[in-house]
Amino acid sequence: MTPKDVYLIVYNLCCCVGWSTIFASAVLSLSKGIPQDGIKEALANVYATENLGDLLFYTQSAAVLEIVHAAVGMVRSPVIVTAMQVASRIWALLAVTYSPNAQTQWGAGVMILSWSLVEIFRYMFYAAALVTGDSTKKTPFPLFWLRYSLFAVLYPTGITGELTCFFQAAYDPVFGNFFISSEVAFWIYARILPFIYVFGSPFMIMNMAGNRKSAFRKRFAKPPPPPRGIAFPIDDEATGSRSSTPVNKEILAAAVGAVSSTKAEKIRKAKGYRFTYVKHLIGLVEEQCQSPDACLKIAQAGLDKAYDIFEFVSPDGSSVSVRQAMASKTSEKFFTGFIQGQGTEKADGMEVPYKGTTLKGQALKDQVKKWVDYGTIEPSAGEAIIGCVDNPNWCDLSDRYFVLLGAGSAMGPLLVLLSLGANVIAVDLDRPFIWERLIGLARKSTGTMTFPLKKEQSKLKTDAELFAEAGCNLFTHTPMIRDWLMDLYNGKDFTVGSYAYLNGALHVQVSLAMDAITKDLSEKRPGTSLAYLCTPTDLHLVPKEAWDASIQNFKEYNKKPLCIIMKLLSGGKLLKKNVLDPVAGEGGPFYLVNGVSVAQGPNYILAKRMQHWRAVIARSKGCIVSSNIAPATSTVSVTQNRTFAWAYEGMPYFKPYEIFAPETSNAVMSAILFADLNNPKSSGNPNNKLSNPNQLFSYGSFNGGNWRCAYEVDSIGETSVLIYFSRIAAPYLAVGGAAAVAVGAKVLGYF
Repeated sequence: MTPKDVYLIVYNLCCCVGWSTIFASAVLSLSKGIPQDGIKEALANVYATENLGDLLFYTQSAAVLEIVHAAVGMVRSPVIVTAMQVASRIWALLAVTYSPNAQTQWGAGVMILSWSLVEIFRYMFYAAALVTGDSTKKTPFPLFWLRYSLFAVLYPTGITGELTCFFQAAYDPVFGNFFISSEVAFWIYARILPFIYVFGSPFMIMNMAGNRKSAFRKRFAKPPPPPRGIAFPIDDEATGSRSSTPVNKEILAAAVGAVSSTKAEKIRKAKGYRFTYVKHLIGLVEEQCQSPDACLKIAQAGLDKAYDIFEFVSPDGSSVSVRQAMASKTSEKFFTGFIQGQGTEKADGMEVPYKGTTLKGQALKDQVKKWVDYGTIEPSAGEAIIGCVDNPNWCDLSDRYFVLLGAGSAMGPLLVLLSLGANVIAVDLDRPFIWERLIGLARKSTGTMTFPLKKEQSKLKTDAELFAEAGCNLFTHTPMIRDWLMDLYNGKDFTVGSYAYLNGALHVQVSLAMDAITKDLSEKRPGTSLAYLCTPTDLHLVPKEAWDASIQNFKEYNKKPLCIIMKLLSGGKLLKKNVLDPVAGEGGPFYLVNGVSVAQGPNYILAKRMQHWRAVIARSKGCIVSSNIAPATSTVSVTQNRTFAWAYEGMPYFKPYEIFAPETSNAVMSAILFADLNNPKSSGNPNNKLSNPNQLFSYGSFNGGNWRCAYEVDSIGETSVLIYFSRIAAPYLAVGGAAAVAVGAKVLGYF
């Protein structure tokens, strides 16, 4: 247990004791007052209980430290959200402390009881979580239930009590004298704060309801089945646990260790890696910038370590390394399914759905120019899309074969490929509902779909049987999928796209599975090209023009009042400069943008980094590689997280951000892919020299404004959410403001 943990345990226990004392005093007061005066009068007398007022003031004021805890990174709470929650309590505390009218009405008692009951179990829960090291499964269930259930009753009662205190204080001349003037007190407590509560309270309650649902789901989640296929190694023989962090650190350390043993050792010794991994990633990329040889050595060493450290577990529980598993052919084989599309209308060249319209031809070129001029996409991405418009033959896919690993992915190009008559080789999970959708799409298209089957297609009499026997598992069937693809359509060139995505540590496993397949196809099957979608939330080498634009935006936005206020409130934790200092190296200097979102975690970054490593290695061996940055996209998996959805709505405030719909992202990224496959001048073509292999990701970037934004994406989330809610509230604030002005003028005697 660290000193920080000890401090937080002591803090939470002290607060718990304080609120318990307040609650006990309030209950004792009620027990004496209700028989004599009735419940309403007894509630009105709660605050007058001896020493309760002082204890309430100091205990609630201690919550200001929670803002400090969040600001300095002691806890994971968002700074702005924490500050807003504490501030609302402080406003109510001032009212009940300095307004006799607020103290002596029933709402004060309701507020005190509600606050104390919520806080007793909240602080007790936090302390227990720190002691047990687990906030979901190891805390006693009664405490867990109370923490995540009491809010349903106590939030509404507490808010009701706070509002009564606001209104009583607003009309109390004693409080008015304390609070600068009665007019100011009236405006704040009778107009502004109630208005904020009306619109803010439902969001607060719904957010807690969402937290409850998530916490209960985690606590009662079924234990995972025994590992099969690609799995993290066992790190504790006694428990059989397979932790991702040690593996994550070891792979990154092995990678950078190929050129710097000092940095490798720092990674291995890193504490709190979940929150410090970004600096080690920066160190790795800086080492890759030193020379092309260093870049490739690091990439190869990282992948080699992954192949050696990950296990491939057989159904009988025995295991070998992934390298060993992929070194031999399997005795089991897939059959091949085939669907010929019955569609008659093939898409006429490149089309991009955008905001309710379909852009093509000159209209598409005009919109691309707007995106480039605004800075939402890089010029090279614009040139690639326009190239597809000017060369319609690039979009004739009737003789092209695309292997889609994760065919049903929301960000994959399946729909675009089928609409252009491509031959799609679909690899996705063996789940009937998945194949009902995929095969249905193929039948309606002008393309074809080939897919793995567990039985011969001729023996399957119904669609239900076909859907049930289709598909495979990238984790458990990795060698079988590789063998099936190696023998499929001999003589045809494959473009193999890695599009499968899973959450958390599973993302690393599925990325390694896809890599094991693409490695052998790119090295052993002539004519194979690779395709990846890079995330904007990563560390990238960018063109100097993008770096300069970000610097200029940083200077401009730092003058905006909102940005100044947010920086001050967060103590510099928010709105950090997006770009890093230039890195010297052979062929440099190189310019970097830090798009990493720490909340995504080291597993997400490792999964994407392994794709980067394979991309530069494959290109160095003569393989065409299309690996371009996609924009932030409002996919269902993202927008289901309410905070992300709110942030997405507010992010366009920061020029030149734009959040794209999935159908737009699919189309534009497909266009850039087609350009990479057809344009001999593309950066993905190995015949074109790059100063550093990682510059592969500097071109064709449709990053949605991430690169040229003033601030790191990880530092604009809270501000974006605030902007979103301010926009929603703007019409109501205008009406409320007008009413407040009218009332204020009346109070001041102007009419």
